[in-house]
Amino acid sequence: MYAVIKTGGKQYKVAAGDKLKVELLDAEVGAVVTIDQVLAVGSGDGLTVGAPLVAGATVSATVVSHGKHDKVRIFKMRRRKHYKKSQGHRQNYTELEISAVNG
Repeated sequence: MYAVIKTGGKQYKVAAGDKLKVELLDAEVGAVVTIDQVLAVGSGDGLTVGAPLVAGATVSATVVSHGKHDKVRIFKMRRRKHYKKSQGHRQNYTELEISAVNG
C-alpha cells in the first residue's frame, strides 16, 4: 500500500518502511508524526484519488533526525559591469521513516 502525501509545499509518494527527507517539522527526534494531507492512496490495482484530500486517510511516520542539506552555491555575474555576487544556502530538513499508511 502506498500514498501520495503533501508536506512542506511538496508532494511525496511513500510506502511503509520508506525513509525520506522533508522540510523542517517542529517535532522531537523519536516522536510519531501523523500526516493527514493525503492526496491519493493505492494498493495493487486500486487507486483512490482525493478531491483534494482522501477522507479519513493518514500516514504515520517516526522522526529519525534533523539536519541540513548540502550547500547550494549561488553565483551572479554581469559581464563587463564589474558585478559579482557569491552566496550559499543550506536548507534544513527532517528525516522521516514511514511506519504505516492508513486509508
